[in-house]
Amino acid sequence: MSGFREFIARGNVLDLAVAVIIGAAVATIISSLTDDIIMPLVGAIFGGADFSNHFMILGSVPAGYEGPITYAALKAAGVPILGYGQFVTTIVNFLILAFIIYQIVRLASRLKRPAEETAPAPSDELLVLREIRDALRKRP
Repeated sequence: MSGFREFIARGNVLDLAVAVIIGAAVATIISSLTDDIIMPLVGAIFGGADFSNHFMILGSVPAGYEGPITYAALKAAGVPILGYGQFVTTIVNFLILAFIIYQIVRLASRLKRPAEETAPAPSDELLVLREIRDALRKRP
């Protein structure tokens, strides 16, 4: 149990846990942005209010099916469907999320850059080793 406690107490594991939680929250926000704002606009441009509901039926609808002719209902009924609207929605969602993550990584690298550029002063041992190296090079 102590090994597990040490593993969890490491900074990298805690950072990863925080990143996963924040990533899930950002993904939810991006899904809402895509589903509730962007894709209805795209759907209006292409002639439908709900772009994710654009699909093509590839097989036959089961006999006796009386439900609505929507993507979700037909998929639940087991009808083979090519859901290109849902696919486009997912791609747009991914692109927005990838762009936001790119911006976050870019910002983080800008914040880290000044700290990385200032190298620590060399240790006394390193200075002595450099003097020995230089003295050995000067020998005939």
